[in-house]
Amino acid sequence: MIRRFEKESLAGYINPASYLQLTGIELLSAQGNVSVIPYTEAKAILFVRDFESSSEPWRPVFQNRPKMEGLWLSLQFRDGDVIEGVLPNNLLQIDTHGFAIIPPDPYGNIQRVFVPRAALRSVQVLGVVGSPLKRRKAKPAARDQIGLFEEQNS
Repeated sequence: MIRRFEKESLAGYINPASYLQLTGIELLSAQGNVSVIPYTEAKAILFVRDFESSSEPWRPVFQNRPKMEGLWLSLQFRDGDVIEGVLPNNLLQIDTHGFAIIPPDPYGNIQRVFVPRAALRSVQVLGVVGSPLKRRKAKPAARDQIGLFEEQNS
């Protein structure tokens, strides 16, 4: 589903490897027509499980801190709407045309959301979840604890 600012949403199929063209987003409709939607018209591309459920309301922000690893982002659109999501913490996966985020409810109908840079007013990092730099170290054993199963030299 492609949500647009001024017009109605479009349903169709995209090739995940080549849908981002220089001029816009390539979409194949259910009737077999190929069209290119300019980045300036598109608000978000919703990767959905099924088209009929895509009109149902969805949760745009997290209720709690997300559990999946990555950058927790808040994206503000040009029209003032806000959506949160998790961006993988891998700079090689960031595209020049926009951001592909995992929405707050990845087990719902919407699995992933691509937001074009042209649709955004601001992007704010709310947190880094699961950073490999801050792995918790195991607590050392207490010194006053006796060792029941340790070998003793006699």
